[in-house]
Amino acid sequence: MTRQKDVTKVNLKLEPYQIVLRPIVTEKGYHRAEHQNTYYFEVHQLASKQQIKEAVEFLFDVRVTKVRTQNRKGKRTRNRRGVWGQRRNWKKALVKLDSESKISYF
Repeated sequence: MTRQKDVTKVNLKLEPYQIVLRPIVTEKGYHRAEHQNTYYFEVHQLASKQQIKEAVEFLFDVRVTKVRTQNRKGKRTRNRRGVWGQRRNWKKALVKLDSESKISYF
């Protein structure tokens, strides 16, 4: 019986624009950005915290002090015919910036 490789241990060489997929813009995110200087991003599922930190620093020209990640499970959905499906799983990164750094979304 052949053993499958654990894809979470693979060191992928991802470009910064492949790691940070999009910012997550919500009311809670704006509040955290203003008061705690923390920003939310959807990131590549196999990206490490160090890769996320380097990508955000490169793309936005800021200084990152802390990165926290969450693996989010996709929600179950149902279409109008009653067939069940599931949205994709995704990874969220909470990036705390240095007090002198800011990111402008718009």
